[in-house]
Amino acid sequence: MALRCVVSVLRFGTPRVAPLSTAPVAREQSAAGEQSAAGREATPGCRAAEGARPPLPVVDFGNTQEAYRSRRSWELARSLLVLRLCASPALLAHHEQLLHLTRRLLGQRLFDKLMKMTFYGQFVAGEDQESIRPLIQHNRAFGVGSILDYGVEEDLSPQEAEHKEMESCTSAVEREGSGRASDDGFSAIKLTALGRPQFLLQFSDVLTKWRRFFHQMAAEQGKAGLAAMDMKLEVAVLQESVAKMGIASRTEIESWFTAETLGVSGTLDLLDWSSLIDSRTELSKHLVVPNMQTGQLEPLLSQFTEEEELQMTRMLQRMDILAKKATEVGVRLMVDAEQTYFQPAISRLTLEMQRKFNIEKPLIFNTYQCYLKDAYDNVTLDVELARREGWCFGAKLVRGAYMAQERARAVEIGYEDPINPTYEATHAMYHRCLNYVLEELKHNAKAKVMVASHNEDTVRFTLRRMEELGLHPADRQVYFGQLLGMCDQISFPLGELSLPGEQGWGSLVLGLTASVCTGQAGFPVYKYVPYGPVMEVLPYLSRRALENSGVMKGAWRERQLLWQELKRRLRTGSLFHRPA
Repeated sequence: MALRCVVSVLRFGTPRVAPLSTAPVAREQSAAGEQSAAGREATPGCRAAEGARPPLPVVDFGNTQEAYRSRRSWELARSLLVLRLCASPALLAHHEQLLHLTRRLLGQRLFDKLMKMTFYGQFVAGEDQESIRPLIQHNRAFGVGSILDYGVEEDLSPQEAEHKEMESCTSAVEREGSGRASDDGFSAIKLTALGRPQFLLQFSDVLTKWRRFFHQMAAEQGKAGLAAMDMKLEVAVLQESVAKMGIASRTEIESWFTAETLGVSGTLDLLDWSSLIDSRTELSKHLVVPNMQTGQLEPLLSQFTEEEELQMTRMLQRMDILAKKATEVGVRLMVDAEQTYFQPAISRLTLEMQRKFNIEKPLIFNTYQCYLKDAYDNVTLDVELARREGWCFGAKLVRGAYMAQERARAVEIGYEDPINPTYEATHAMYHRCLNYVLEELKHNAKAKVMVASHNEDTVRFTLRRMEELGLHPADRQVYFGQLLGMCDQISFPLGELSLPGEQGWGSLVLGLTASVCTGQAGFPVYKYVPYGPVMEVLPYLSRRALENSGVMKGAWRERQLLWQELKRRLRTGSLFHRPA
Protein backbone atom coordinates (compact mmCIF):
# COMPACT_ATOMS: atom_id res chain seq x y z
CA MET A 1 0.00 0.00 0.00
CA ALA A 2 1.12 3.56 -0.69
CA LEU A 3 1.33 4.45 2.99
CA ARG A 4 3.78 1.61 3.62
CA CYS A 5 5.95 2.94 0.78
CA VAL A 6 5.89 6.39 2.34
CA VAL A 7 6.66 5.05 5.80
CA SER A 8 9.45 2.84 4.53
CA VAL A 9 11.04 5.91 2.96
CA LEU A 10 10.71 7.70 6.28
CA ARG A 11 12.22 4.81 8.18
CA PHE A 12 15.05 3.89 5.80
CA GLY A 13 18.31 4.65 7.52
CA THR A 14 16.64 6.23 10.55
CA PRO A 15 16.32 3.48 13.16
CA ARG A 16 14.96 4.29 16.57
CA VAL A 17 17.66 4.64 19.16
CA ALA A 18 15.55 3.09 21.89
CA PRO A 19 12.11 1.43 22.05
CA LEU A 20 9.17 3.46 23.23
CA SER A 21 8.31 3.34 26.90
CA THR A 22 4.96 4.28 28.39
CA ALA A 23 6.04 6.28 31.45
CA PRO A 24 6.85 9.96 30.90
CA VAL A 25 9.58 11.56 32.97
CA ALA A 26 8.16 13.40 35.97
CA ARG A 27 8.62 17.12 36.15
CA GLU A 28 10.83 18.62 38.82
CA GLN A 29 7.95 19.99 40.89
CA SER A 30 7.45 16.59 42.48
CA ALA A 31 9.85 14.69 44.68
CA ALA A 32 9.95 11.92 42.13
CA GLY A 33 10.84 14.49 39.51
CA GLU A 34 13.74 15.70 41.62
CA GLN A 35 15.10 12.16 41.95
CA SER A 36 14.68 11.59 38.23
CA ALA A 37 16.47 14.85 37.50
CA ALA A 38 19.32 13.90 39.77
CA GLY A 39 19.61 10.62 37.93
CA ARG A 40 19.70 12.33 34.58
CA GLU A 41 22.38 14.76 35.76
CA ALA A 42 24.61 11.82 36.45
CA THR A 43 24.30 10.48 32.94
CA PRO A 44 26.61 11.36 30.04
CA GLY A 45 25.56 14.48 28.18
CA CYS A 46 23.78 16.05 31.15
CA ARG A 47 25.14 19.06 32.99
CA ALA A 48 27.78 18.04 35.52
CA ALA A 49 28.10 19.59 38.93
CA GLU A 50 29.70 23.00 38.56
CA GLY A 51 31.25 25.48 40.90
CA ALA A 52 29.74 28.86 41.59
CA ARG A 53 29.32 30.88 38.44
CA PRO A 54 28.69 34.59 38.07
CA PRO A 55 25.05 35.71 37.94
CA LEU A 56 23.45 36.47 34.62
CA PRO A 57 24.33 39.95 33.34
CA VAL A 58 21.72 42.66 33.78
CA VAL A 59 20.27 43.69 30.42
CA ASP A 60 18.82 47.20 30.02
CA PHE A 61 16.36 47.39 27.12
CA GLY A 62 15.65 51.05 27.79
CA ASN A 63 19.18 52.38 27.23
CA THR A 64 18.69 53.80 23.75
CA GLN A 65 22.26 55.03 23.39
CA GLU A 66 23.57 51.48 23.74
CA ALA A 67 20.70 49.81 21.88
CA TYR A 68 21.08 51.98 18.77
CA ARG A 69 24.80 52.74 18.72
CA SER A 70 25.13 50.50 15.65
CA ARG A 71 22.62 52.62 13.70
CA ARG A 72 22.96 55.96 11.94
CA SER A 73 20.34 58.62 12.61
CA TRP A 74 18.77 58.31 9.15
CA GLU A 75 18.27 54.59 9.82
CA LEU A 76 16.48 55.42 13.07
CA ALA A 77 14.27 57.91 11.22
CA ARG A 78 13.44 55.29 8.57
CA SER A 79 12.58 52.75 11.27
CA LEU A 80 10.32 55.26 12.97
CA LEU A 81 8.52 56.05 9.71
CA VAL A 82 8.12 52.46 8.51
CA LEU A 83 6.94 51.08 11.85
CA ARG A 84 4.46 53.94 12.17
CA LEU A 85 3.08 53.23 8.69
CA CYS A 86 2.87 49.51 9.49
CA ALA A 87 0.75 50.40 12.52
CA SER A 88 -1.87 52.21 10.43
CA PRO A 89 -4.99 50.02 10.02
CA ALA A 90 -6.16 51.98 6.97
CA LEU A 91 -2.82 51.62 5.21
CA LEU A 92 -2.56 47.92 6.04
CA ALA A 93 -6.06 47.21 4.77
CA HIS A 94 -5.19 48.58 1.33
CA HIS A 95 -1.41 48.15 1.18
CA GLU A 96 -1.43 45.76 -1.78
CA GLN A 97 -3.51 48.12 -3.89
CA LEU A 98 -1.32 51.07 -2.85
CA LEU A 99 1.86 49.22 -3.78
CA HIS A 100 0.41 48.30 -7.16
CA LEU A 101 -0.71 51.88 -7.82
CA THR A 102 2.66 53.30 -6.77
CA ARG A 103 4.50 50.95 -9.11
CA ARG A 104 2.27 51.97 -12.01
CA LEU A 105 2.82 55.68 -11.32
CA LEU A 106 6.58 55.57 -10.71
CA GLY A 107 7.63 52.77 -12.98
CA GLN A 108 9.61 49.74 -11.90
CA ARG A 109 12.98 51.47 -11.45
CA LEU A 110 11.77 54.31 -9.23
CA PHE A 111 9.46 51.94 -7.37
CA ASP A 112 12.43 49.69 -6.52
CA LYS A 113 14.38 52.70 -5.24
CA LEU A 114 11.44 53.85 -3.10
CA MET A 115 11.08 50.37 -1.61
CA LYS A 116 14.80 50.19 -0.82
CA MET A 117 14.58 53.54 0.94
CA THR A 118 11.60 52.42 3.04
CA PHE A 119 9.96 49.03 3.63
CA TYR A 120 12.40 46.85 1.71
CA GLY A 121 15.40 48.62 3.26
CA GLN A 122 13.93 48.16 6.73
CA PHE A 123 13.12 44.46 6.62
CA VAL A 124 15.27 42.98 3.80
CA ALA A 125 19.07 42.89 3.67
CA GLY A 126 19.59 43.07 -0.10
CA GLU A 127 19.04 41.30 -3.39
CA ASP A 128 21.74 38.62 -3.26
CA GLN A 129 24.39 37.13 -0.99
CA GLU A 130 27.10 39.52 -2.15
CA SER A 131 25.05 42.68 -1.60
CA ILE A 132 24.07 41.71 1.95
CA ARG A 133 27.63 41.01 3.10
CA PRO A 134 28.26 44.54 4.54
CA LEU A 135 25.14 44.39 6.71
CA ILE A 136 26.04 40.90 7.97
CA GLN A 137 29.55 42.01 8.89
CA HIS A 138 28.26 45.24 10.48
CA ASN A 139 25.79 43.44 12.74
CA ARG A 140 28.39 40.84 13.63
CA ALA A 141 30.80 43.58 14.71
CA PHE A 142 28.13 44.74 17.18
CA GLY A 143 27.50 41.28 18.60
CA VAL A 144 24.50 40.09 16.59
CA GLY A 145 24.64 37.07 14.29
CA SER A 146 22.55 36.46 11.20
CA ILE A 147 20.29 33.67 9.98
CA LEU A 148 19.78 34.28 6.28
CA ASP A 149 16.71 33.27 4.31
CA TYR A 150 15.94 33.72 0.64
CA GLY A 151 12.71 35.61 1.33
CA VAL A 152 10.63 34.55 -1.66
CA GLU A 153 7.12 33.48 -0.62
CA GLU A 154 5.78 32.26 -3.93
CA ASP A 155 5.26 28.68 -5.08
CA LEU A 156 8.31 27.31 -6.86
CA SER A 157 8.29 24.22 -9.01
CA PRO A 158 10.34 21.32 -7.62
CA GLN A 159 12.87 21.93 -10.41
CA GLU A 160 13.20 25.64 -9.53
CA ALA A 161 13.49 24.90 -5.82
CA GLU A 162 16.09 22.22 -6.40
CA HIS A 163 18.11 24.57 -8.63
CA LYS A 164 17.98 27.34 -6.01
CA GLU A 165 19.03 24.95 -3.27
CA MET A 166 21.96 23.48 -5.16
CA GLU A 167 23.14 26.89 -6.38
CA SER A 168 23.26 28.32 -2.88
CA CYS A 169 24.60 25.14 -1.35
CA THR A 170 27.65 25.05 -3.60
CA SER A 171 28.55 28.51 -4.81
CA ALA A 172 27.98 30.45 -1.60
CA VAL A 173 29.95 28.03 0.54
CA GLU A 174 32.78 27.87 -1.96
CA ARG A 175 32.96 31.66 -2.15
CA GLU A 176 33.44 31.89 1.58
CA GLY A 177 36.21 29.30 1.52
CA SER A 178 37.78 29.41 4.94
CA GLY A 179 35.01 31.63 6.30
CA ARG A 180 33.25 28.72 7.97
CA ALA A 181 30.67 29.25 10.65
CA SER A 182 31.25 27.91 14.12
CA ASP A 183 29.08 25.24 15.70
CA ASP A 184 26.71 28.00 16.88
CA GLY A 185 25.61 28.94 13.37
CA PHE A 186 22.09 28.40 12.02
CA SER A 187 20.51 28.06 8.60
CA ALA A 188 16.75 28.27 8.01
CA ILE A 189 14.80 26.14 5.54
CA LYS A 190 11.19 25.92 4.36
CA LEU A 191 10.03 22.42 3.53
CA THR A 192 7.42 23.71 1.10
CA ALA A 193 10.37 24.70 -1.10
CA LEU A 194 11.73 21.15 -1.15
CA GLY A 195 8.81 19.51 -2.92
CA ARG A 196 5.18 19.88 -3.91
CA PRO A 197 3.12 21.61 -1.20
CA GLN A 198 0.16 19.45 -2.29
CA PHE A 199 1.90 16.38 -0.92
CA LEU A 200 2.49 18.08 2.45
CA LEU A 201 -1.21 19.01 2.45
CA GLN A 202 -2.27 15.39 1.89
CA PHE A 203 0.18 13.95 4.37
CA SER A 204 -0.89 16.52 6.99
CA ASP A 205 -4.49 15.47 6.47
CA VAL A 206 -3.52 11.84 7.17
CA LEU A 207 -1.71 12.71 10.39
CA THR A 208 -4.49 15.03 11.56
CA LYS A 209 -7.21 12.40 11.03
CA TRP A 210 -5.16 9.76 12.84
CA ARG A 211 -4.63 12.08 15.81
CA ARG A 212 -8.33 13.03 15.81
CA PHE A 213 -9.24 9.34 15.91
CA PHE A 214 -7.11 8.96 19.05
CA HIS A 215 -8.95 11.85 20.72
CA GLN A 216 -12.29 10.28 19.79
CA MET A 217 -11.23 7.03 21.44
CA ALA A 218 -10.01 9.01 24.46
CA ALA A 219 -13.40 10.72 24.76
CA GLU A 220 -15.13 7.32 24.78
CA GLN A 221 -12.90 6.31 27.71
CA GLY A 222 -13.68 9.54 29.60
CA LYS A 223 -10.25 11.09 28.97
CA ALA A 224 -11.35 14.13 26.96
CA GLY A 225 -9.88 17.47 27.98
CA LEU A 226 -6.68 16.10 29.48
CA ALA A 227 -3.24 17.32 28.41
CA ALA A 228 -1.75 15.24 25.60
CA MET A 229 0.83 13.49 27.79
CA ASP A 230 -1.80 12.68 30.43
CA MET A 231 -4.21 11.11 27.95
CA LYS A 232 -3.64 7.34 28.24
CA LEU A 233 -6.03 4.81 26.73
CA GLU A 234 -6.70 1.39 28.20
CA VAL A 235 -5.49 -1.02 25.52
CA ALA A 236 -8.09 -3.68 26.32
CA VAL A 237 -10.94 -1.17 25.98
CA LEU A 238 -9.39 0.24 22.81
CA GLN A 239 -9.16 -3.22 21.25
CA GLU A 240 -12.81 -3.80 22.02
CA SER A 241 -13.83 -0.48 20.43
CA VAL A 242 -11.79 -1.12 17.28
CA ALA A 243 -13.22 -4.64 16.96
CA LYS A 244 -16.78 -3.32 17.23
CA MET A 245 -16.08 -0.93 14.36
CA GLY A 246 -15.27 -3.90 12.17
CA ILE A 247 -11.86 -2.55 11.19
CA ALA A 248 -10.12 -5.91 11.63
CA SER A 249 -10.47 -9.25 13.38
CA ARG A 250 -9.75 -9.49 17.11
CA THR A 251 -6.64 -11.59 16.44
CA GLU A 252 -5.24 -8.97 14.08
CA ILE A 253 -6.02 -6.16 16.49
CA GLU A 254 -4.27 -7.92 19.37
CA SER A 255 -1.13 -8.23 17.23
CA TRP A 256 -0.97 -4.45 16.85
CA PHE A 257 -0.75 -3.78 20.58
CA THR A 258 2.13 -5.84 21.93
CA ALA A 259 4.53 -5.39 24.82
CA GLU A 260 7.34 -5.07 22.27
CA THR A 261 5.84 -1.95 20.74
CA LEU A 262 3.90 -0.45 23.65
CA GLY A 263 5.50 -1.74 26.85
CA VAL A 264 3.67 -3.62 29.56
CA SER A 265 1.64 -0.88 31.22
CA GLY A 266 -1.62 -1.84 29.54
CA THR A 267 -2.12 1.76 28.39
CA LEU A 268 -1.39 3.62 25.20
CA ASP A 269 -0.60 7.34 24.82
CA LEU A 270 -0.54 9.60 21.79
CA LEU A 271 3.13 8.87 21.05
CA ASP A 272 2.43 5.14 21.05
CA TRP A 273 -0.63 5.74 18.86
CA SER A 274 1.41 7.79 16.38
CA SER A 275 4.00 5.02 16.19
CA LEU A 276 1.30 2.60 14.96
CA ILE A 277 1.02 4.49 11.69
CA ASP A 278 4.69 3.63 11.09
CA SER A 279 4.17 -0.08 11.74
CA ARG A 280 5.57 -2.53 9.21
CA THR A 281 2.85 -5.03 10.13
CA GLU A 282 -0.45 -5.66 8.36
CA LEU A 283 -1.90 -2.71 10.26
CA SER A 284 -1.33 -0.40 7.28
CA LYS A 285 -4.12 -1.99 5.23
CA HIS A 286 -6.58 -1.33 8.08
CA LEU A 287 -5.85 2.36 8.46
CA VAL A 288 -9.39 3.71 8.41
CA VAL A 289 -11.08 6.34 10.52
CA PRO A 290 -14.75 7.09 11.16
CA ASN A 291 -16.21 10.06 9.30
CA MET A 292 -17.61 12.33 12.03
CA GLN A 293 -20.54 13.41 9.85
CA THR A 294 -21.62 10.17 8.15
CA GLY A 295 -20.45 7.68 10.76
CA GLN A 296 -18.96 5.54 8.00
CA LEU A 297 -15.43 4.17 8.03
CA GLU A 298 -13.17 5.79 5.44
CA PRO A 299 -9.61 5.01 4.32
CA LEU A 300 -7.15 7.10 6.30
CA LEU A 301 -4.92 7.68 3.31
CA SER A 302 -6.09 8.84 -0.09
CA GLN A 303 -4.55 6.78 -2.87
CA PHE A 304 -1.06 8.15 -3.47
CA THR A 305 0.16 8.13 -7.03
CA GLU A 306 3.64 7.01 -8.03
CA GLU A 307 4.51 10.65 -8.69
CA GLU A 308 3.50 11.63 -5.14
CA GLU A 309 5.56 8.80 -3.67
CA LEU A 310 8.47 10.02 -5.79
CA GLN A 311 7.93 13.53 -4.43
CA MET A 312 8.18 12.15 -0.91
CA THR A 313 11.41 10.36 -1.72
CA ARG A 314 12.91 13.47 -3.29
CA MET A 315 11.89 15.67 -0.37
CA LEU A 316 13.56 13.38 2.14
CA GLN A 317 16.65 13.09 -0.04
CA ARG A 318 16.92 16.88 -0.17
CA MET A 319 16.52 17.13 3.59
CA ASP A 320 19.24 14.51 3.99
CA ILE A 321 21.56 16.46 1.68
CA LEU A 322 20.89 19.66 3.64
CA ALA A 323 21.58 18.00 6.97
CA LYS A 324 24.86 16.53 5.73
CA LYS A 325 25.89 19.87 4.23
CA ALA A 326 25.03 21.58 7.53
CA THR A 327 27.31 19.15 9.35
CA GLU A 328 30.08 19.84 6.84
CA VAL A 329 29.73 23.63 7.02
CA GLY A 330 29.31 23.65 10.81
CA VAL A 331 25.77 25.03 11.23
CA ARG A 332 22.41 23.78 12.49
CA LEU A 333 19.25 23.57 10.38
CA MET A 334 16.21 25.43 11.65
CA VAL A 335 13.02 24.21 9.93
CA ASP A 336 10.56 27.08 9.62
CA ALA A 337 6.96 26.61 10.69
CA GLU A 338 4.32 27.23 8.04
CA GLN A 339 0.52 27.15 7.78
CA THR A 340 -1.35 24.63 9.94
CA TYR A 341 -2.55 22.70 6.90
CA PHE A 342 1.12 21.95 6.09
CA GLN A 343 2.53 21.84 9.62
CA PRO A 344 1.70 18.26 10.74
CA ALA A 345 3.64 16.86 7.78
CA ILE A 346 6.47 19.37 8.24
CA SER A 347 6.80 18.48 11.92
CA ARG A 348 6.67 14.77 11.16
CA LEU A 349 9.40 14.98 8.52
CA THR A 350 11.49 17.16 10.83
CA LEU A 351 11.18 14.55 13.59
CA GLU A 352 12.46 11.89 11.19
CA MET A 353 15.54 13.99 10.49
CA GLN A 354 16.02 14.68 14.20
CA ARG A 355 16.00 10.94 14.87
CA LYS A 356 18.78 10.49 12.36
CA PHE A 357 20.98 13.55 12.91
CA ASN A 358 20.35 14.72 16.51
CA ILE A 359 22.33 11.91 18.09
CA GLU A 360 25.27 13.74 19.68
CA LYS A 361 23.85 17.25 19.57
CA PRO A 362 20.77 18.98 18.10
CA LEU A 363 21.60 19.59 14.46
CA ILE A 364 17.92 19.92 13.41
CA PHE A 365 15.66 22.44 15.17
CA ASN A 366 11.87 22.25 14.83
CA THR A 367 9.73 25.39 15.10
CA TYR A 368 6.69 25.61 17.38
CA GLN A 369 4.02 28.26 16.80
CA CYS A 370 2.63 29.30 20.16
CA TYR A 371 -0.39 31.08 18.77
CA LEU A 372 -1.83 27.61 18.15
CA LYS A 373 -4.15 26.11 20.74
CA ASP A 374 -2.28 22.80 20.68
CA ALA A 375 1.22 24.31 20.92
CA TYR A 376 1.86 23.01 24.45
CA ASP A 377 0.78 19.49 23.50
CA ASN A 378 3.09 19.59 20.47
CA VAL A 379 6.08 20.70 22.56
CA THR A 380 5.56 18.25 25.41
CA LEU A 381 5.01 15.31 23.06
CA ASP A 382 8.20 16.00 21.13
CA VAL A 383 10.27 16.50 24.29
CA GLU A 384 8.98 13.17 25.60
CA LEU A 385 9.67 11.46 22.27
CA ALA A 386 13.27 12.71 22.34
CA ARG A 387 13.66 11.32 25.88
CA ARG A 388 12.23 7.92 24.97
CA GLU A 389 14.22 7.50 21.78
CA GLY A 390 17.45 9.03 23.02
CA TRP A 391 18.03 11.88 20.58
CA CYS A 392 18.72 15.55 21.31
CA PHE A 393 15.82 17.99 21.39
CA GLY A 394 16.22 21.29 19.50
CA ALA A 395 13.45 23.88 19.18
CA LYS A 396 12.64 27.40 18.08
CA LEU A 397 9.64 29.00 19.77
CA VAL A 398 7.71 31.66 17.85
CA ARG A 399 4.31 33.22 18.28
CA GLY A 400 3.30 32.77 14.64
CA ALA A 401 2.83 34.82 11.50
CA TYR A 402 -0.18 33.46 9.60
CA MET A 403 -3.03 34.43 11.92
CA ALA A 404 -5.30 36.19 9.42
CA GLN A 405 -4.75 33.49 6.80
CA GLU A 406 -5.43 30.68 9.27
CA ARG A 407 -8.66 32.19 10.57
CA ALA A 408 -9.96 32.97 7.08
CA ARG A 409 -9.33 29.37 5.99
CA ALA A 410 -11.03 27.98 9.11
CA VAL A 411 -14.15 30.03 8.37
CA GLU A 412 -14.10 29.16 4.67
CA ILE A 413 -13.76 25.39 5.13
CA GLY A 414 -15.73 25.19 8.37
CA TYR A 415 -13.34 23.79 10.98
CA GLU A 416 -12.45 25.07 14.44
CA ASP A 417 -10.17 28.09 14.52
CA PRO A 418 -6.73 26.67 15.48
CA ILE A 419 -5.49 30.04 16.83
CA ASN A 420 -5.68 31.14 20.44
CA PRO A 421 -8.59 33.57 20.89
CA THR A 422 -6.58 36.55 22.20
CA TYR A 423 -3.06 37.98 22.20
CA GLU A 424 -2.96 37.43 25.96
CA ALA A 425 -3.77 33.74 25.49
CA THR A 426 -0.93 33.42 22.97
CA HIS A 427 1.41 35.24 25.37
CA ALA A 428 0.51 32.80 28.15
CA MET A 429 0.93 29.83 25.79
CA TYR A 430 4.39 31.02 24.75
CA HIS A 431 5.53 31.34 28.36
CA ARG A 432 4.05 27.94 29.24
CA CYS A 433 5.89 26.22 26.38
CA LEU A 434 9.10 28.13 27.05
CA ASN A 435 9.07 27.31 30.74
CA TYR A 436 8.60 23.60 29.98
CA VAL A 437 11.54 23.60 27.56
CA LEU A 438 13.80 25.57 29.93
CA GLU A 439 13.08 23.04 32.68
CA GLU A 440 14.10 20.29 30.26
CA LEU A 441 17.33 22.15 29.47
CA LYS A 442 18.17 22.29 33.17
CA HIS A 443 18.48 18.49 33.27
CA ASN A 444 19.63 17.84 29.73
CA ALA A 445 22.72 19.75 28.62
CA LYS A 446 22.31 18.55 25.03
CA ALA A 447 18.88 20.12 24.54
CA LYS A 448 18.74 23.64 23.09
CA VAL A 449 16.13 26.30 22.33
CA MET A 450 15.92 29.54 20.38
CA VAL A 451 13.63 32.12 21.94
CA ALA A 452 12.41 33.93 18.82
CA SER A 453 10.43 36.80 20.30
CA HIS A 454 9.99 40.56 19.92
CA ASN A 455 8.35 40.84 23.33
CA GLU A 456 10.47 42.38 26.08
CA ASP A 457 8.39 40.69 28.78
CA THR A 458 9.12 37.29 27.22
CA VAL A 459 12.86 37.98 27.02
CA ARG A 460 12.87 39.16 30.64
CA PHE A 461 10.91 36.05 31.63
CA THR A 462 13.52 33.91 29.86
CA LEU A 463 16.43 35.65 31.61
CA ARG A 464 14.74 35.29 35.00
CA ARG A 465 14.00 31.59 34.50
CA MET A 466 17.54 30.99 33.22
CA GLU A 467 18.92 32.46 36.43
CA GLU A 468 16.51 30.44 38.59
CA LEU A 469 17.34 27.21 36.75
CA GLY A 470 21.09 27.78 36.63
CA LEU A 471 21.27 28.13 32.84
CA HIS A 472 24.21 30.38 31.94
CA PRO A 473 24.97 32.06 28.60
CA ALA A 474 28.24 30.11 28.49
CA ASP A 475 26.23 26.87 28.32
CA ARG A 476 25.09 27.87 24.79
CA GLN A 477 21.71 26.24 25.32
CA VAL A 478 19.45 29.29 25.02
CA TYR A 479 19.57 31.51 21.93
CA PHE A 480 17.61 34.65 21.13
CA GLY A 481 16.32 35.79 17.75
CA GLN A 482 14.47 38.73 16.22
CA LEU A 483 13.62 39.79 12.67
CA LEU A 484 15.77 42.24 10.78
CA GLY A 485 14.25 45.69 11.12
CA MET A 486 12.46 44.99 14.38
CA CYS A 487 13.38 45.30 18.06
CA ASP A 488 17.03 46.34 17.88
CA GLN A 489 16.55 47.48 21.49
CA ILE A 490 16.29 43.78 22.39
CA SER A 491 18.84 42.23 20.04
CA PHE A 492 21.90 44.41 20.53
CA PRO A 493 21.89 44.82 24.36
CA LEU A 494 21.70 41.02 24.73
CA GLY A 495 25.08 40.42 23.13
CA GLU A 496 28.78 40.94 23.55
CA LEU A 497 31.23 42.27 21.01
CA SER A 498 33.07 39.44 19.31
CA LEU A 499 36.82 39.51 18.83
CA PRO A 500 38.01 40.36 15.32
CA GLY A 501 38.45 37.23 13.26
CA GLU A 502 37.12 35.05 16.05
CA GLN A 503 34.09 33.73 14.22
CA GLY A 504 33.03 33.70 10.59
CA TRP A 505 29.89 32.97 8.65
CA GLY A 506 29.01 30.09 6.40
CA SER A 507 26.36 29.48 3.78
CA LEU A 508 23.87 26.79 3.02
CA VAL A 509 20.93 25.93 0.83
CA LEU A 510 18.42 28.46 -0.48
CA GLY A 511 20.87 31.26 0.28
CA LEU A 512 20.55 30.56 3.98
CA THR A 513 23.53 31.73 5.92
CA ALA A 514 24.44 32.03 9.57
CA SER A 515 26.95 34.23 11.32
CA VAL A 516 27.67 33.72 14.97
CA CYS A 517 28.36 36.17 17.74
CA THR A 518 27.93 36.62 21.40
CA GLY A 519 26.79 40.09 22.33
CA GLN A 520 27.11 42.88 24.87
CA ALA A 521 25.63 40.87 27.76
CA GLY A 522 27.13 37.58 26.61
CA PHE A 523 24.04 35.92 25.11
CA PRO A 524 24.01 34.36 21.63
CA VAL A 525 21.58 36.50 19.65
CA TYR A 526 20.62 36.51 15.96
CA LYS A 527 18.72 38.52 13.40
CA TYR A 528 16.58 36.57 10.94
CA VAL A 529 17.73 38.20 7.70
CA PRO A 530 15.73 37.74 4.48
CA TYR A 531 17.04 38.75 1.08
CA GLY A 532 15.97 38.63 -2.55
CA PRO A 533 14.86 40.86 -5.45
CA VAL A 534 12.37 43.58 -4.58
CA MET A 535 9.37 42.23 -6.48
CA GLU A 536 9.95 38.66 -5.32
CA VAL A 537 9.98 39.55 -1.63
CA LEU A 538 6.92 41.83 -1.67
CA PRO A 539 4.73 38.98 -0.29
CA TYR A 540 7.21 38.70 2.59
CA LEU A 541 7.00 42.46 3.20
CA SER A 542 3.21 42.24 3.21
CA ARG A 543 3.29 39.52 5.84
CA ARG A 544 5.79 41.50 7.95
CA ALA A 545 3.49 44.51 7.86
CA LEU A 546 0.47 42.44 8.87
CA GLU A 547 2.43 40.72 11.62
CA ASN A 548 3.66 44.04 12.98
CA SER A 549 0.06 45.22 13.22
CA GLY A 550 -0.64 42.25 15.46
CA VAL A 551 2.03 43.25 17.98
CA MET A 552 0.99 46.85 18.45
CA LYS A 553 2.13 47.01 22.05
CA GLY A 554 5.70 46.07 21.19
CA ALA A 555 5.72 48.28 18.08
CA TRP A 556 4.56 51.28 20.13
CA ARG A 557 7.36 50.66 22.62
CA GLU A 558 9.93 50.45 19.83
CA ARG A 559 8.74 53.66 18.19
CA GLN A 560 8.92 55.41 21.54
CA LEU A 561 12.55 54.35 22.03
CA LEU A 562 13.53 55.31 18.49
CA TRP A 563 12.08 58.80 18.94
CA GLN A 564 13.77 59.09 22.34
CA GLU A 565 17.18 58.29 20.82
CA LEU A 566 16.69 60.74 17.94
CA LYS A 567 15.85 63.51 20.42
CA ARG A 568 18.90 62.59 22.54
CA ARG A 569 21.16 62.89 19.49
CA LEU A 570 19.65 66.26 18.59
CA ARG A 571 20.15 67.48 22.14
CA THR A 572 23.76 66.32 22.40
CA GLY A 573 24.83 67.34 18.90
CA SER A 574 25.41 63.72 17.81
CA LEU A 575 22.84 63.62 15.02
CA PHE A 576 25.59 62.61 12.58
CA HIS A 577 26.65 59.69 14.76
CA ARG A 578 28.81 57.17 12.88
CA PRO A 579 28.83 53.63 14.32
CA ALA A 580 32.28 52.46 15.31
